[in-house]
Amino acid sequence: MRVRRWWGTGAVVAAGVCGTLVAQGVFGGFGGDGSGDGRPGAVTHDVRSAALKVSGGGGSAALAPRDTEVFSMLGVTWEKPSAKVAGTVEVRTRAVGSGRWSDWLSLDGDTGAGENGAARGGTEPAWVGPSDGVEVRVGGKSGARLPEGLRVDMIGGSGKGSGSGSGSGGDLEPAAFVADGDSSDEPSAPETESESPSTSAAPGGADGTTVEPSPSPSDSESGSVTGEPSSPASPTSSSSPSDTPAPSESTSATVSPSPSASVPTAPPSTVPQPPITPRYGWNADEGLSPEEPSYTPDGKIKAVVLHHTAQSNEYTCAEAPSIINSIYTYDVKTLGWKDLGYNFVVDKCGTVYEGRKGGVDLPVVGAHAYGFNSQTTGIAVLGTYTDSVPSQAAMTSVARLAAWKLGQYGIAPDSTVTLTTALDGQNLAGKSWGPGEEMRLPAIHGHRDGYNTLCPGDAYYAALGTVRELAAGPVTGLALTSVTGTTAIGSTPYTSGPVTVNWSATTPAALISEFQVLVDGKTAATAKGSATSAKVTLGSGKHQVQVRAVHQSGRTATSTAVTVVADTTAPTFTTKPNLALRTGTVTATAVPLTLNWKAADTTALKEVRLTAPAKTYGPTVTTAQHTARPGAATVWSMKAYDMVGNTATASVTGTPVILQETSAKRTGTWTSKSSTSYLGGKSLTSKTKNASLTWTFTGRSVAWVVSRASTSGQAYVYVDGKKVTTVDLKSSTTSYRNAIWTKTWSSAAKHTVKIVVVGTSKRPTITTDGLVYLK
Repeated sequence: MRVRRWWGTGAVVAAGVCGTLVAQGVFGGFGGDGSGDGRPGAVTHDVRSAALKVSGGGGSAALAPRDTEVFSMLGVTWEKPSAKVAGTVEVRTRAVGSGRWSDWLSLDGDTGAGENGAARGGTEPAWVGPSDGVEVRVGGKSGARLPEGLRVDMIGGSGKGSGSGSGSGGDLEPAAFVADGDSSDEPSAPETESESPSTSAAPGGADGTTVEPSPSPSDSESGSVTGEPSSPASPTSSSSPSDTPAPSESTSATVSPSPSASVPTAPPSTVPQPPITPRYGWNADEGLSPEEPSYTPDGKIKAVVLHHTAQSNEYTCAEAPSIINSIYTYDVKTLGWKDLGYNFVVDKCGTVYEGRKGGVDLPVVGAHAYGFNSQTTGIAVLGTYTDSVPSQAAMTSVARLAAWKLGQYGIAPDSTVTLTTALDGQNLAGKSWGPGEEMRLPAIHGHRDGYNTLCPGDAYYAALGTVRELAAGPVTGLALTSVTGTTAIGSTPYTSGPVTVNWSATTPAALISEFQVLVDGKTAATAKGSATSAKVTLGSGKHQVQVRAVHQSGRTATSTAVTVVADTTAPTFTTKPNLALRTGTVTATAVPLTLNWKAADTTALKEVRLTAPAKTYGPTVTTAQHTARPGAATVWSMKAYDMVGNTATASVTGTPVILQETSAKRTGTWTSKSSTSYLGGKSLTSKTKNASLTWTFTGRSVAWVVSRASTSGQAYVYVDGKKVTTVDLKSSTTSYRNAIWTKTWSSAAKHTVKIVVVGTSKRPTITTDGLVYLK
């Protein structure tokens, strides 16, 4: 029996059981308290392991259903980091609370990542949510042996530190596991970062990882069992694979370590840096990975490799820090890496997290792309994206982050770069290469392009063109949707003043620097990348209006032009408003009159409005009938509107004056009559031929007011000494105060109106109620 060394702070208890060692460790980390700086304390996660029972001559392995302490993430690992599982690895878990077992989840048999000094090989870790039961089955391909030392490693939160929610569902005790002790390898500290794979099965790492060899087929399983071991599954294709990398560590998401001989200087980028949550934002226990970060040999990043983490997409974004912390624990404690493998992690809400430490703005070497780590940056989106793409928020953040990192080194996100292979390799498409070969790959590519893995999932991989387009620009889907503040005349919008230009674009606003409104090709207004409209004032005449979108890369897109005509010319009153008396009934309070005008516009007249009484008239109307109070000056104000809102005003003032019949100069015989039906209660009547009444006044319009009946006669009307008409007062119905005859001049002047009795046969009588004139 051989007792292995356990690194870190764990205690070791060894006891001989049937020639084997049952080791139970008190796992822990370097819990932080925030050091008084206001930051959350570090959170450590425990790792508990259970060995798989190997059968079928080493061709299959399984772990029967068993109870466990609560965990939320798990992975299957083996002794040699360089070994692979040629077959299927499937797990299922039992949810805390409901007690329901999940469907079988396939894990990628190889993370496709790693670094020198790794303690073990393993699948990607799977986030399963709070669980208290586990079952595993591993089926190798026909004739192939599985790697030695297969076990399932379960990650649970210790709750140490003051950071927010581990999401692990509670504290865990380390699960007992069985080791046969047939290897005498001592654990060694991880070596300097390189692309060379480990050639020996390092049983442990200086980072606290615990490693045990696999049991022989006769070994018994430890721990409580809730069911019989299930038979290993027949080989099937694995579901969406992924890597196990993690983000970089620094105390600030935007500040790199102080430059030194081994730390390169962070170059500025051609695009803005997106917000990045630092490592303390996901409660990283920095004592778990004390080793210094490594930087790319030439101090540059040549490409960005995109990953998914092949876990459930049902997590909440509040759980993202705990998921990242669990991946960190798996990478360091279980696989023996010196840090989380990914340089950056993005959750489905679009939050970007610093992954591997060393400075987000520096070319930190990750452990995410086997053979290409020292030339690339790895960005992982939490979740599995075999059948669906990441959220728009996540895609946007990935694009912003990739563009920023590549922009530090002058690389266009939609370009192709040359990477030099460090090791033998093969990608999912079947292309193979040897060390030192040059490969042409997109500057933003998927993990499967450089390794035989399904990562980043079929759906995500198919959408990488969209990521490149988002990162590189130009803005897509740009359209000028409308110009408000205009009126359509025919199909052309017209305006008389400021207009608001509205637009839309499909590129997320976070990737757009600004919008520019172009008028006849020149910038007339600018707006933020989040804006959807801007106001401009156009000079008189016809203009071509467009919107130009400036992507953060500097590339531009311009919308189709819209013709807008600015009409600042007001309408005109070609005939000023004027008044004329009209026929009708005259009362002591209302004299009938007509308001006349004519308005026109160079483009299109819309309407003319009278202010009091409030009336609106169409563009072709030029006259309207009204009444006015006698003896009072009335102002008639009018405003003409064209189709775009230009206006012109004009007015006329008129005072109707009643001249009673008694004020006339009389000839012949006239008789006075009294009645309330007459103006002023009286009238004059005559049947004497050539009897006359004459009024003199100064005005521009006049009306003769009479009473009418079936027996009424006729009268001659003389104006300024000249006979102008003969008026017949006969009417089938009796009426009073009737303005029977009118005359209007172009301007006010002194005039004389004379009424002469015709003496019509059998009906010679006429009755007059006076004269009305307009001054």
